[in-house]
Amino acid sequence: MTLIGQVIAMAVFVWFCMKFVWPLILGTIEQRQTEIATGLAAAEQGTNALANAKTEVDKIIAAAREQARGIVDQANSRATGIVDQAKVDGETERKRQLEAARAEIGVATNRAREELRGQVAKIAVAGAEKVLGREIDANAHRDLLSRLAAEL
Repeated sequence: MTLIGQVIAMAVFVWFCMKFVWPLILGTIEQRQTEIATGLAAAEQGTNALANAKTEVDKIIAAAREQARGIVDQANSRATGIVDQAKVDGETERKRQLEAARAEIGVATNRAREELRGQVAKIAVAGAEKVLGREIDANAHRDLLSRLAAEL
């Protein structure tokens, strides 16, 4: 009888647990499984988002480096262009100054020649005066003196 009583008590206990306790435990377990699944999905999404963000950051950094490289190349080419232009301008200015100096030298040379011609003409007239013993009329012999100065 004790055994039957224990079997009945056990059956009532199992029925009670199955009817009232088991659904509460299963509901809690299912709720926890859902929360864990949601958390794992969110973690997976976060990992994917992090990988995508890292890829995007790498692309942005590469683009920025390429843009910086382009700016540096452009600055270098501009600097080279400025240096080349300065060289050309300097060479042009040097040639201009050289031509101006040559022209000035030519003018000074011609002026000195004219002075020398005038002095030689005076010396020639003075020498001729001494040789001839008389004064030569400069107005009368201007053509002769001009030719003499031109030959000198």
